[in-house]
Amino acid sequence: MKMKTLTTLALTSALTAGMAAADLVIPDLSYRTGPYAAGGTPFSDGYQDYFNLLNARDGGIGGEEVRIVECETGYNTEKGVECYEATKNEGALIYQPLSTGITYQLIPKATADEIPIHTMGYGRTSAANGEVFNWVFNYPANYWDAASVMVNYLLDENDGDLEGKTIALLFHNSAYGKEPIRTLEALSEDHGFEFTQIAVDHPGQEQKSQWLQIRRERPDYVLMWGWGVMNQVAIQEAANIGFPMENFIGNWWAGAEHDVTPAGPAADGYLSLNMNRVGDLPVFGEIESMVHEAGNAAGDGSNMGSVLYTRGMYAAMLAAEAIAKAQEIHSVSDITPAMMRDGMEALEITDARMNELGMAQIGPEFSVSCENHGGSGLGIVQQWNASEGSWTALTDYIAPEDALIDSLIIEDSTAFAAENNITPGCL
Repeated sequence: MKMKTLTTLALTSALTAGMAAADLVIPDLSYRTGPYAAGGTPFSDGYQDYFNLLNARDGGIGGEEVRIVECETGYNTEKGVECYEATKNEGALIYQPLSTGITYQLIPKATADEIPIHTMGYGRTSAANGEVFNWVFNYPANYWDAASVMVNYLLDENDGDLEGKTIALLFHNSAYGKEPIRTLEALSEDHGFEFTQIAVDHPGQEQKSQWLQIRRERPDYVLMWGWGVMNQVAIQEAANIGFPMENFIGNWWAGAEHDVTPAGPAADGYLSLNMNRVGDLPVFGEIESMVHEAGNAAGDGSNMGSVLYTRGMYAAMLAAEAIAKAQEIHSVSDITPAMMRDGMEALEITDARMNELGMAQIGPEFSVSCENHGGSGLGIVQQWNASEGSWTALTDYIAPEDALIDSLIIEDSTAFAAENNITPGCL
């Protein structure tokens, strides 16, 4: 079932007019326009195509068809909130905002409305504490995990010693880009490296001064919290000043094909994190035959197998597995958002199940609980091979420093609970 993108006004009108409702409603707060469309488009393609596969192959989930309601946000926080308000009363089961800014605005709204949010590897990191953020989940990993995984990788590369090294953070000057700062400050104290911060204003097309600063200060490593055009410009500017690509590491939103291809051969050797593996998965063949060839692809099909298409598909799989778990827990197929939350909190992803789904090792094994909405926190480091036009995993999954991350999560979530008169506990 192919769903066209609707503006919030058209979407509201269509719903008011009585659009036929399906039993399992999944909004897609997409952005196929604007400076971040290169990342938003493949993610939405993968997200929708997987649900369309379940409809075509299995008749939906537990006998209930899935209906995708796509609403264009343009990565704009105000539009994202408008999309939420326009879709929430349709029985929306889960929101995947794909924007830290939108997420921060939706947390209090969705909590009051009792609709779960999944911010997969982004959003408010301390939402991993499910006793405070009952309706928010950020498994399989969060931004503080990502920062720690990066530092642990660099520790391995430097025989366990970063004393005297300099690490710069090049970050999108937004709530998203600022998320890892507190963690990196703590890690710099623990491991003795000098930490500097270099902000890049939205959308990131102008970075001359930032890279002149990097050329002047000559940090040993640059970590990047970028998105959209910012990533492409940063990689080209790094090449322009001769910064070694093997010392330049993006997070998992700065490690897709469209980030590196504009720089051509100069991007060779660039590193990034990934929360999901990429490769030729059996599920792609099913999507090709049952969705794309049937004319129900969310996009033109060109993004299949790319990093962010795969991640969008992975996100949809996690949502579908949570729906199935909720159906099992409550012994009904037509679940409510509250039941969906229960399914998400009881979710367990195993290697055996990923194999069954045709997604062997797409992500790490993990389980969710009331106390832990954040998953395993694992990430891999991958490297761009420009001549082959592909990413190669350099590592297996690397664990973060859980003791540090957990303490920061407790610190931040406890403060949030106090500020908002929340009594922590399980639902």
